[in-house]
Amino acid sequence: MRRREFITLIGNAAAAWPFAAHAQQPKRRIGVLMSLVENDPEGESRVRAFVDGLQQLGWTDGRNVRIDIRWAGNPADTGKYAAELVALGPDVIFASAGPNVAALQRITRSVPIVFANVVDPVGTGFVASLARRWQHHRL
Repeated sequence: MRRREFITLIGNAAAAWPFAAHAQQPKRRIGVLMSLVENDPEGESRVRAFVDGLQQLGWTDGRNVRIDIRWAGNPADTGKYAAELVALGPDVIFASAGPNVAALQRITRSVPIVFANVVDPVGTGFVASLARRWQHHRL
C-alpha cells in the first residue's frame, strides 16, 4: 500500500483499499488533534465516527493502525499537543479546526495534515488550492 493512498483514505471516507494486516503491531499511525476537551460529547461522537469509518474500510485501531488522539480544548495547550503528535511519527494527522492546523504547520511540513472545520483554507494559507487537493496522486 502506498503512503498517498493511505492519506487519501483519511481525507475521503468513500475510498476503499485492499485490507492487508499481517502482524499484531499497527502498520500505520494516525494522529488526531481535536479542538474540544476530551469529555465533550460532541468531540467524542466525532472521534467515534472517525474510528468507525476507518474500521468499515478495514483499519482497526491496535491491529493495522494506531490512532493517537490529543484534545486541545484549551487553546494554550494546542502547540504542546501538536508537538506531541508530530513526535510520535504519524503517517498523517487529522486536525479539527484552523488553530490546530496552524499549530501543526508551524511544527512540520513533512507530515501530511488532513483537516475539517476550516472556513477558508486557501485564504488562511493552509493550502494553495482546493482543486489540487482532490486529485489522486501516486508515489
